[in-house]
Amino acid sequence: MNAKSPQSLSLIYIKGYKMNKKELKKQYKQNIRPMGVFQVKNLKNGKIFIDSGLNLQGKINGCKFQLSLGSHMNRILQEDFNKDGINKFSFEIIDYLKPKEDIKMDYSDDLKALEEIWIEKLQPFDEKGYNKRRITR
Repeated sequence: MNAKSPQSLSLIYIKGYKMNKKELKKQYKQNIRPMGVFQVKNLKNGKIFIDSGLNLQGKINGCKFQLSLGSHMNRILQEDFNKDGINKFSFEIIDYLKPKEDIKMDYSDDLKALEEIWIEKLQPFDEKGYNKRRITR
């Protein structure tokens, strides 16, 4: 019989090392990807859009992908992107969130606070940007 045992299916060879899938998943989860705040800048009119992500490069790639598909959540940014094209936009990381020692920590609140600091500083509203003002009550 050529059937593989369940145990042999759970092993993966990486550069001469035999690793268990569970161990690989554990290592992947412990590998913290860069987190932070980025801006999308329209090079034609100078307007910016501020956003953040727990996986910064993944968030930037997702933003580019949504814009290229015509499905970005920010309608005005999408309209300008459709009109001017990707070559008139830059995607820049403006700040990183430094991870703490605890790998299981949820950084969502810290990241949102960092994003708010940059939004307050850059004021990317109206003629200066694409972000929407938040209504506070």
